[in-house]
This record gives sequence, structure tokens and C-alpha cells, in this order.
Amino acid sequence: MNPALTAAGAREWLQRFATAVDEHAAELTDLDRPIGDSDHGVNLQRGTRAVLAALEAADPPTPGAALTKAGSTLVSTVGGASGPLFGTLLRRTGKALGDSGSVDGAALATGLRAGLDAVVALGGAQVGDATLVDALAPAVEALEAGGSAAEAAEAAERGAASTDDLVARKGRASYLGDRGTGHRDPGAVSIALLFAALAGSGAGEGS
Repeated sequence: MNPALTAAGAREWLQRFATAVDEHAAELTDLDRPIGDSDHGVNLQRGTRAVLAALEAADPPTPGAALTKAGSTLVSTVGGASGPLFGTLLRRTGKALGDSGSVDGAALATGLRAGLDAVVALGGAQVGDATLVDALAPAVEALEAGGSAAEAAEAAERGAASTDDLVARKGRASYLGDRGTGHRDPGAVSIALLFAALAGSGAGEGS
């Protein structure tokens, strides 16, 4: 069984996420072009790079502190919807984890549920609205059911793919109505990258 999530594990998770965003920034921007402001990839790339610098400077002692710092940094450095939504997810998850030096899969699932709830409260989106929630909710549910990080990543990937056939009801994409169908939501794809990074870090599954 993989180790519980520690401060070092949280930093590795976020490092892997930042690397994935770097690798997929152009793709994310291309996905955003027909339905948004054509800036999702570059905005998230700028934010995740700022996160790594902030973590290097602060050296948070717990996984909760690392995620809280990452979330606050995203909120302060990323414009548009990405900063508030991804920042809220990480910050609220981090606060829910508290001051523990390590957290197991069940605790991480609880923390991410708090993050999901905060994202829903902030943006008002539900599953089926063609937003990042379509990837985030099934990933969290997979962890809550005792699944591995890899299973959560697979659930997030399926959720992101499901936005291809949905009519957006939130955000700029909602202005397109039926014309937005057939375009995968870049925020949902980024959530899939976040959970793939968690699975790649090998953390957060211990009991």
C-alpha cells in the first residue's frame, strides 16, 4: 500500500501537477479557445509555477499547510475563473486536513470533499454542467469509496471526457448554448491532470 500523504508528498503531488500543466499548457489553451478566453493553459501554468516558488520559500511542515499555501497562491496569481476555483479547491482541502503530519486516503477524501463543496458553493456548478466539477466529483467519490488514487484519476479522466457531450450551463461556455457541445472543458481536463499527479506521486493511499 502506498504511503500516507506527508508534507513532502504534497509537494511532490503539486510538482507533478505543475509539470503536467507545463506539458499540456498549449492543449489546455486550445481547448479553451472555442468556449472561453483562450487563456486557461497559460493562466494555470503561471499559477502552478508560482505555487512551486511559494512552497520552496515557505517550506510548509504539513500536507494541509502545503495545500493551503498552494491554494492561496493560485487565488492571488491566476486571473479568470481558474485561480479562484482551483485555489479554493486546494485551500479548502488543506484547511480540512488540519495540522496532521500525515493523512491517509480516507482523510484526504474527506478533505477533498470539503474542497469540492467549496468549489460548488463558489461557482454554483453541478455535475452535468460541463465544468471542472464533472471531473472533480467522480474523483472524490472514488476516493470516498475506498478507491486508490489511480482509480480516482481514472474517474476524473472519464468525467472530463463526459463534458464532450454536455451543454455548458456555467461560465463563458454557457453563452454558446448548444454550439458548445463537442468541446471538452479545459478545467475538467486540468482536474484530471491534478489527480493523475496524485496517483503518480504514490501518496495519500495509506491507512
